[in-house]
Amino acid sequence: MGKMTVYHGSYLAVKHPKIIRGKNTKDFGPGFYCTIIREQAERWAKRYETPVVTAYTVRINTNLKILEFREMTEEWLDFIISCRYGNPHDYDLVIGAMANDQIYNYIADYMDGILTREQFWTMAKFKYPTHQISFCSPAALQCLTFISYEEVSH
Repeated sequence: MGKMTVYHGSYLAVKHPKIIRGKNTKDFGPGFYCTIIREQAERWAKRYETPVVTAYTVRINTNLKILEFREMTEEWLDFIISCRYGNPHDYDLVIGAMANDQIYNYIADYMDGILTREQFWTMAKFKYPTHQISFCSPAALQCLTFISYEEVSH
């Protein structure tokens, strides 16, 4: 797999990424989250008083255990729901669409029984594309090389 640039949005420059195991469950479980879409990283960063986007070069080690969702599918939805329930997985890298705030609300409504699966897909298919890569293991973090960081304006 070739080299690519990814971005991480935060409140500070992250020169040495770490896997975050916070109290909040994420789409793909604990990990260090990046995206190939710089504007998306800027949106992540703008949630903070001092928004910072950090850039990395990635050369993915194909010996890692990788799960990639090329589009929002039933498997993608089931995987996110499992992770949001706190169930662990054994992937080094998980790549796919992000459940942004609106999609997250649809997922929460589906999990709570407010929406049916069919209603979820009807509502979700009209949202703009997103992307995320979760580096879920120390071996996966080794694929990242810090390039630079930039404070972005609100």
